[in-house]
Amino acid sequence: MSKATLAVIAAASAATGAGITALLYSSKPRPPQQQQQQQLPSPPTGGVKVPVPAGTPTSTLAAKVAVAAAGPVDPSGIFQYGFPGPVADELSSLPVTGAFDRRTRNPAWVAEHITPQSLAIKNADRRHSSFVEDEALPPKFRAKLADYFRSGYDRGHQVPAADAKWSQAAMDDTFALSNMCPQVGEGFNRDYWAHFEEFCRNLTRQYSSVRIVTGPLYLPRRDPDGKWRVNYEVIGNPPNVAVPTHFYKVIYAEDGSESPDSKVALGAFVLPNARIPNEKRLSDFEVPLEAVERASGLEFANTLDPSRRRRLCQDVRCEIVVREFNNAKKAVS
Repeated sequence: MSKATLAVIAAASAATGAGITALLYSSKPRPPQQQQQQQLPSPPTGGVKVPVPAGTPTSTLAAKVAVAAAGPVDPSGIFQYGFPGPVADELSSLPVTGAFDRRTRNPAWVAEHITPQSLAIKNADRRHSSFVEDEALPPKFRAKLADYFRSGYDRGHQVPAADAKWSQAAMDDTFALSNMCPQVGEGFNRDYWAHFEEFCRNLTRQYSSVRIVTGPLYLPRRDPDGKWRVNYEVIGNPPNVAVPTHFYKVIYAEDGSESPDSKVALGAFVLPNARIPNEKRLSDFEVPLEAVERASGLEFANTLDPSRRRRLCQDVRCEIVVREFNNAKKAVS
């Protein structure tokens, strides 16, 4: 990320406990991109056949391209011992689509879909759900229940349990640790972040379909020597679960029509993983979509025509409604 386009997103000092600096993006708008279709290269003349081991993910280049160019060496011969593996695993359950980052033991991103109809169904109770390790992930790469024990952090849902009340099985799926990140509890996960999740649900009063992508960020901050460094805590025994410095949400508020001209109200927000006063304006955390893309390494709307885009915070008032709860009854989202 160049200095010209660096997003300086940092939590305020520990003395204040919360806050976020302004984004300093100066990049120019990008032209609309055409969706690129990946095409497999044609086998080169005299190519060397490379065996693809059983169990190699079909989405990997190794599985798609089993021919190596002719030459005096065969670097792809390493595959005879197995494919080293992706750094991310697909997440797919009733309420969640996303990807899990093996390096941080956190999801890289998770997507959900809520509608007025889905939120109106009350067939689940979180008291019947339990936090569980995701057994679909390799044991040495998954987050474990013990990693959070006495860590000082909440197991913070990325797709909220409250968005999956339409099915007990769906709600149970949101309690997999692959849908969790370490989050500051008081002042964030149980307070401001929970109000932000409620804001997202309330969007269904105006829009018939709302899609939300949520995930962690590990952002640099400027040290006294003037250099930018990424510094985050790691929890667990051994310590291997990264504590994000920030979290993002990208919101797609759809009008529900299937017209190719239908509008989508986009909103992108970045919040520090820190105590945030409830009086803090949500609009202070609104950022350009490209800021989230550059910080996360992900693209969220590269095939959405600019003519269909609207700015969410121009359509609705981007503010949270604070409801003070009895601390003893606060639910960890």
